[in-house]
Amino acid sequence: MKKYGIIILLILVVAAFVIVPLINNSSEEPEDTPMAKFETPGNIQVEYGTEVPVKFSIPEGMVKVELLYNDSIFETWNNPKPQMRTVAMQTNYYGVGTRPLVLRSTFKDGTSLENGINVRVVSNILPEIRFVKIVKEYPHNQENYTQGFEFDGNQLYEGTGDPGQLGKTLVGPISLETGKFIEPKIGLDPTHFGEGITILGDLVYQVTWQNGKCFVYDKKTMVLKDEFKYVGQGWGLCNDGKVIMMSDGSERITFRDPKSFQAIRAIEVYDKEGPRTNLNELEYIDGKIYANVYMTGTVLVIEPTTGRVLEEIDANELVVRGKNGGDVLNGIAYNKLTKKLYMTGKYWTKTFEVSIDR
Repeated sequence: MKKYGIIILLILVVAAFVIVPLINNSSEEPEDTPMAKFETPGNIQVEYGTEVPVKFSIPEGMVKVELLYNDSIFETWNNPKPQMRTVAMQTNYYGVGTRPLVLRSTFKDGTSLENGINVRVVSNILPEIRFVKIVKEYPHNQENYTQGFEFDGNQLYEGTGDPGQLGKTLVGPISLETGKFIEPKIGLDPTHFGEGITILGDLVYQVTWQNGKCFVYDKKTMVLKDEFKYVGQGWGLCNDGKVIMMSDGSERITFRDPKSFQAIRAIEVYDKEGPRTNLNELEYIDGKIYANVYMTGTVLVIEPTTGRVLEEIDANELVVRGKNGGDVLNGIAYNKLTKKLYMTGKYWTKTFEVSIDR
């Protein structure tokens, strides 16, 4: 039987080498297929708020040509004459980030072809550099691999991760004075790595790193109330009182409906040079998003509507004073009632009340 199996396998392999190229070749369009094409074959980089001229050619035989920016139709030409066109594109429609720009050509038989490039919109703002100033020190539980840090009124909550997969993910209220958890708290099993948390109304939201799950707890009892699923990784969470914002370790922040956790929109975080990746723990303060940059002592202040980096906070003094054999800076909590800001890190021995040097 093994002999016949090998013969059949050889026949299939030979057939694959013969048939697959034929299939692939039949689906390829010749390079000289007449279609609307951009005159600039490469990608475009431009600053936010500026106008960029986009030049393209339209050949004969087109029933319709559409120009799409970020998957939305920007302009349409029906039965266009052969011509060279230039369209002035405004770059402030969707904030900063890399967006697709596509020419879609529709033919008489109803088929269509697309020619695309990317428009990379960088920020037009040079972020102001700020420094933290330590106001007061508090103890922090050195066993806490801090992932989420947030106030609800005067009560501080913390969510932790579990690098050793030992079932040490915890979330619940903590004492600022002692750094210890206050009952009730809740933990996850070793298969779930807890990440960022945020509190909205009577609910505590907690995302997981690679499980694609968001757990929702009653903030008073820490009893599980709901569970949502999402695609991709979960890193940090915050909210503006209406929607939840989630980071995933890239430059992307996704805005989500708290009732369903479905994505509403997203921003990409850029400075004048390009994307700022590794966005981790988040906090929403006075209309702006504060984000730890993972593996650094840097906190970015981000404009939620556009994704532009407005300020860059150097918090490395905290790393020197608080790390003490621990891990990286990762914890921003703002008390709206007292207007005080607190920062800590993974496995740190201290939590700091800080002010921002302006």
